[in-house]
Amino acid sequence: MIYQQKDFNYLLGLKGLSDILLVNHFTLYGGYVKNINLVSELLKTMRPNSPEYNELKRRFGWEWNGMKMHELYFENLSKEKQIINRKSKLFKEIKLQFGSYEKWLEDFKMTGLLRGIGWVALVKDCSTGFLINLWIGEHDEGHLCSQNILLVMDVWEHAYITDYQIKKVDYINTFIENINWGEVEKRF
Repeated sequence: MIYQQKDFNYLLGLKGLSDILLVNHFTLYGGYVKNINLVSELLKTMRPNSPEYNELKRRFGWEWNGMKMHELYFENLSKEKQIINRKSKLFKEIKLQFGSYEKWLEDFKMTGLLRGIGWVALVKDCSTGFLINLWIGEHDEGHLCSQNILLVMDVWEHAYITDYQIKKVDYINTFIENINWGEVEKRF
């Protein structure tokens, strides 16, 4: 199976994120797609349980999650200003579980301000329905089992440093302004 890079050029002109930053980010994402295909092909040629095979199997998870996390991230952005539908099931669950939308948002933002590289995700536990703002370090670290990812914010430096230098909080506020709540609600 060959994975195809998705076209996210429709996001060019996104408020608060320059086209240069976005094009560079799309290119980085394309590297994950390319490497998934490369690793998949190499694994077919190797003897199972050899040291090389084992290391490539580990690497597959890194490349796969890098590809998928970027797809989720780009898909949950929108050039059209949106606010969360206050009548939606998602909004009602956020309010119920966090006390208010504002408390959830504050927790989401504070999670994004943790030192280090990674991702912030609002996830829904598949068995309990609990909503969790989750820090995911590297692509293959920090994922909790049996979670449905609803919203993803990339907080690796490449996602903001071109436009915001080290002002991560400004990037996070821009991200919040560009959330595609329709996509997030579909995932819920």
